[in-house]
Amino acid sequence: MKFFLTWTVLLAALMVSGQQTTDQFIRINQLGYLPAGSKVAVWGALRDAVITEFELLDAANGKVMFRGRAGKPFGTYGPFTQTYRLNFSAFRGTGNFKLRAGNAVSPSFPINDKVYSGSADFCLRYMRQQRSGFNPFLKDSCHTHDGYTMYGPMPDSTHVDVSGGWHDASDYLQYVTTSANATYHLLMAYRDYPAVFGDAHLANGLEGTNGRADVLDEAKWGLDWLLKMHPRSDWMFNQLADDRDHISMRIPSLDSQYGKGYERPVYFVTGQPQGLGKHKNRTTGKASTAGKFASAFALGYSLLNKYDPDYGSTLLDRAGSALKIGISAPGVCQTAPMKAPYFYEEDNWADDMELAFASAYRLPKGNKPAMLDSAMRYARMETTTPWLGKDTARHYQWYPFINLGHRELAVTAPAKEKSELVGYYKKGIEAVWNKARQNAFYRGVPFIWCSNNLTTSFAIQCKWYRGLTGDKSYAELEQANIDWLFGCNPWGTSMVYGLPANGDTPLDPHSAFTHLKKYPIDGGLVDGPVYTSISRSLIGLTLYEPDEYAPFQSDLATYHDDYGDYSTNEPTMDGTASLVYLLAACESESGAARAITRGDAASRRIAIVFTGHEYANGGSTIREALNESGTKASFFLTGDFYSNARNRSLIAGLKNDGHYLGAHSNKHLLYCDWKNRDSLLVTKSRFLLDFRENEKAMAKHGIDVAKTKYFLPPYEWYNDSIVKWTGSLGKQLINYTPGTLSHADYTAPQDANYRDNATILESIRSKEQKDGLNGYILLFHIGATSKRDKPFFNEIKNVIFQLKERGYQLVRIDDLL
Repeated sequence: MKFFLTWTVLLAALMVSGQQTTDQFIRINQLGYLPAGSKVAVWGALRDAVITEFELLDAANGKVMFRGRAGKPFGTYGPFTQTYRLNFSAFRGTGNFKLRAGNAVSPSFPINDKVYSGSADFCLRYMRQQRSGFNPFLKDSCHTHDGYTMYGPMPDSTHVDVSGGWHDASDYLQYVTTSANATYHLLMAYRDYPAVFGDAHLANGLEGTNGRADVLDEAKWGLDWLLKMHPRSDWMFNQLADDRDHISMRIPSLDSQYGKGYERPVYFVTGQPQGLGKHKNRTTGKASTAGKFASAFALGYSLLNKYDPDYGSTLLDRAGSALKIGISAPGVCQTAPMKAPYFYEEDNWADDMELAFASAYRLPKGNKPAMLDSAMRYARMETTTPWLGKDTARHYQWYPFINLGHRELAVTAPAKEKSELVGYYKKGIEAVWNKARQNAFYRGVPFIWCSNNLTTSFAIQCKWYRGLTGDKSYAELEQANIDWLFGCNPWGTSMVYGLPANGDTPLDPHSAFTHLKKYPIDGGLVDGPVYTSISRSLIGLTLYEPDEYAPFQSDLATYHDDYGDYSTNEPTMDGTASLVYLLAACESESGAARAITRGDAASRRIAIVFTGHEYANGGSTIREALNESGTKASFFLTGDFYSNARNRSLIAGLKNDGHYLGAHSNKHLLYCDWKNRDSLLVTKSRFLLDFRENEKAMAKHGIDVAKTKYFLPPYEWYNDSIVKWTGSLGKQLINYTPGTLSHADYTAPQDANYRDNATILESIRSKEQKDGLNGYILLFHIGATSKRDKPFFNEIKNVIFQLKERGYQLVRIDDLL
């Protein structure tokens, strides 16, 4: 059993250190800690004890690397009679370490910039495994006959095609409520942090590459199903299957207990209470479901329209029709019970409508002032998500567990509205902080069903607040919630199956995949601990194995890694999707993220970009070539270029022509050594100051720097630190796609790396013929030294003509990525 192994490993560690008691424990984030981030562990004793200091040890040789004061005692929490926070944030070294305090030694953990690398992609494994229709994990299909209608304007039991989507949890029910929220989180993750995701799977989830990030493939799987659930402007369905599902544990292809072959019931959105059996929900309207539809479709349109305009048009149309339904039928649309009294008791809907309008507001089309006014009206109806600061709530009563609309709106809203929205976030965070500050785990999230989902959402809210304001007051609270998910909790276990690979993670979740077939459910976030009073009251909760965490259960809260505990150990699809977003944000901030060097390799689209610093002599020639061919390009220019009065009319012309104008540093600094890329030549403060000066110069030309997402580094030379620092500004670092010599157009004949025009053109031509240029970022310069007697910018017209003749669409960088 895991309990025996955990205690054996701990006992061995303590014996090595000369101490052999096991009544004191140090809880850590098993994934590890970032060198520059908040680094805190929690020491707890099962019997009365005190400590005054702690030590950070090199895991390999036991050498003391850091000593710290234990700080104030926090007293009793859960099973522990005394607790302390061990804060070693001042230590900035990297490596593998252990903590020692009192009679306790922690397991080994890493400190480095890579601790979150690949974690978001890892959790996508669970999302793929949850697919209905074709399931890539099983390499089999299920639920292909769904479904037959109930409550609709058509006769009951009419067949409609709603196959696809994701199973909600370890049961096989499917809800728009959770699926739309999951889809939105996945779309956001790709939009906000595209560089952290890989491409190792096809659209159907099988292994392979298709030139599109796996997270975007997964999000589209959700969108495809949502379109089936809103198949026409006046039809919306909310739920597929019901709690007759719970008759047994089985592999999904064996579902046949609904009375109509392999079909399952699909519930039409009526705005009235529903329930085919003894129990009914408390539905009052349609807006909660309609708002979720509209926001997912709007964000999906913004990301996918450039790949498939017909699909994008459908998404945009359905976003509009769903929004109209939400406006016309305010209120909540709850999920429907059948045999049991359990259902998703969502009681809020204004947040969903706010998000719908906020998502529409961020689109380039539509009546912006009206969208903003409507979004703010709904925002003021629910300023803080009601569970924040509360001790309890009904199951999914306040869902989603975070108000996504506040952030979506604040990113682009005017200063007055932004200040109001971030104020709402702060108020909610403060409500949780007032409780969290009283215990060593900084735990202010109530122990209700799916407490891990609430924890994930709250960490995201803290992260968004910090990003929107620069206020780091709650950074340690934010990290404490992340740490909780990965082992810094009373049970000392990660709440994510298989993450980290060598850690203490769930082994016996409430899942047919593991229970019947021993299949791993990698990346699944389990529900998490509940109040012990809840656990004791639940129908049918039975433990099938000895409780490996028995010493750490308490009258406060309970967690069991046991198949029989459906309240704490069942993984959920929507919670995992939220975790994908959180981990993507963590990886991006860590500096382990990458610069984007290519768009979708499956699409015949190319971005032509120009950089400029000293020279602008090709500006008029390039602009003329672009205008004649109807091509939009992107220009990344330094602050010196923007500030040069001789360039004023050129910049104005490029702006009026609709080209993308971005930053290229203020003084064209060399960030890192040419021979040793890891050797920085600038400090973070100098980098940030230089970047801000670049943006100030841009703003003087009327460029909205808040909407310029991408940054192209000077000399096209950078390292992980530059990627990280760029991400801290809310920007994405990009670079040209390797494979051609387009960027060599700055060279002069006396240079060792000189390339003439013919050589550059041939490199583009041969690369295109051999591998294609789908998704390429081709970089040229807007000017050249007079020493280059034949400047390449005179060839731009020819380049554009040949690329278009080969069937490529030339787009701005923000339309490529």
